[in-house]
Amino acid sequence: MWWRSPSFILDRRDQQQLQQFDGEALSVSHPPPPSSSMSEATHLENPNPNPNPNNSAYYQTRAAHHGVVTSDWLAQAQAAVGIFPDPADDFSSAIALEEDAVAGGSGGDGKVFSVIDEFNSWRRQPDLAEAVAAIKALASVIRLSKATTMMELEIELKKASDSLKSWDTTSISLTAGCDLFMRYVTRTSALEYEDFNSAKSRLLERAEKFGEISYKARKIIAMVSQDFIFDGCTILVHGFSRVVLEILKMAAQNKKLFRVFCTEGRPDRTGLRFSNEMAKLDVPVKLVIDSAAAYSMEEVDMVFVGADGVVESGGIINMMGTYQIALVAHSMSKPVYVAAESYKFARLYPLDQKDMAPALRPIDFGVPIPSKVEVERSARDYTPPQYLTLLFTDLGVLTPSVVSDELIQLYL
Repeated sequence: MWWRSPSFILDRRDQQQLQQFDGEALSVSHPPPPSSSMSEATHLENPNPNPNPNNSAYYQTRAAHHGVVTSDWLAQAQAAVGIFPDPADDFSSAIALEEDAVAGGSGGDGKVFSVIDEFNSWRRQPDLAEAVAAIKALASVIRLSKATTMMELEIELKKASDSLKSWDTTSISLTAGCDLFMRYVTRTSALEYEDFNSAKSRLLERAEKFGEISYKARKIIAMVSQDFIFDGCTILVHGFSRVVLEILKMAAQNKKLFRVFCTEGRPDRTGLRFSNEMAKLDVPVKLVIDSAAAYSMEEVDMVFVGADGVVESGGIINMMGTYQIALVAHSMSKPVYVAAESYKFARLYPLDQKDMAPALRPIDFGVPIPSKVEVERSARDYTPPQYLTLLFTDLGVLTPSVVSDELIQLYL
């Protein structure tokens, strides 16, 4: 995300000023736009195209939400330059789309309700997890359904769930959230109602309750984890986890005295943003390059990480580098704590690092790389349960060995 930094914006402004002397010659070099017929054909083939097919939608979502700089920092740079649009405009348009979708299932132009469009309108909110956005979209399917029988409604809901899961097959939390939603909502005695409208209302009530529980998960996790943070401790954080951020925010609000080490988190540098958030809370924070994790581990009292998914073995799938940090912490007898919502519990059992769908990411080394050099572009790795100490979830504080039992309870 180096291209969003203020220094890059300023450099780009200087380059554009130099290019103005060339007149409009540069505009001729651009290829003509594709014909409308070609655009329509492409739209019909893929109603929700990936703007960069070489990178997974999973990583693009993370990159969009976890930029290096904060919105206020970027706004200052934009104000100084005056050539880029205000990012608040995009947020306002997202809210408008959301209101249209929830109110009537269509926009002002009379478009038919689409669960993918509804999902996209929710997931544009940076503080809303992708799985929660899917849950809210599925709740809208029930609310706006034209089905007249329970069978039709369940089929419609199943199709919508499958559509969301196929939108990004690399997102573990999205798949797990949809599966858990289907189990939670349809596991009801709705068939006891003779009136279909009563049964539908019951399903909608359960759907909205599940969405509310999922939305409040971070607050619950932050509360149950406070007893493990003590005064004078040093916490190592890897990546930008919104759950971990909520935990440390609550600890700071409770006047606990601690300091944080943030790994840089290359190539997307999520640690830079996390360290910025800690500085806002007046929490002592140190930025550590990724290769210095073992070097700094002697000063660390505990490790906090988030999770993209919690698998049946009790292990986690998370941002690349989590595995090696857990290995170092385990060898030095440092506890590794995982903060993850229950909707990230997935029915997966990876046996090794390659036994899961890859989530690719763009990597810029700053210099040209020869075509014969292969670059590892995977965005995440698998950490086995023996290297994890505890999992902080909205179901409580769990040991890795208990995860299998909780998955059985969730999916029964």
